[in-house]
Amino acid sequence: MSMPYDASSQIPDEALLVLYANGDHGAARVLTLRFTPLALRVAARMLGDAAEAEDVAQEAMLRLWRVAPEWRQGEARVSTWLYRVVSNLCTDRLRRRRGVGLDEIAEPEDGVPGVVERLIETDRAAALQGALNALPERQRQAVVLRHLEGLTNPEIAQVMQIGVEAVESLTARGKRALTGLLAGKREALGYGHG
Repeated sequence: MSMPYDASSQIPDEALLVLYANGDHGAARVLTLRFTPLALRVAARMLGDAAEAEDVAQEAMLRLWRVAPEWRQGEARVSTWLYRVVSNLCTDRLRRRRGVGLDEIAEPEDGVPGVVERLIETDRAAALQGALNALPERQRQAVVLRHLEGLTNPEIAQVMQIGVEAVESLTARGKRALTGLLAGKREALGYGHG
């Protein structure tokens, strides 16, 4: 049995997950539309590889479907749970991948601006991804979740299973490291003087 929902449904994520667990596949469709882009974005930023990011996003969504029957409303937000699963899957892949060169960074897809703008954006994205890849795993995870995904420090603390102070420390060190890694590249990346 399935109720008709659209992607803009105002039904809370946790309620949709319970509906799916009870056989409502329309609820799964809405959750998939809501959360697959999030999982892809986080995985792509953490891994720097679009194909691996797709694998991680797919595995994270499969795990969500498997946990649905045991989901206990009120214990965790679906988004927080999913961030944690995606982050853990990426961390596992990064640990297995150690020794692989950092030069294997997938080019990010972008919109349809002019050629020069696309080249500048591609260079900027590649520089940011390269700098992110150079960070220690935990700093990269904290920076991606905070500054690219917009999570709050308490949300990140839940995802990473650490204290808020540790999150603050990781993001501050990560930002300083990124600033150092990207220093001297402003002009080359089209930011001009300043």
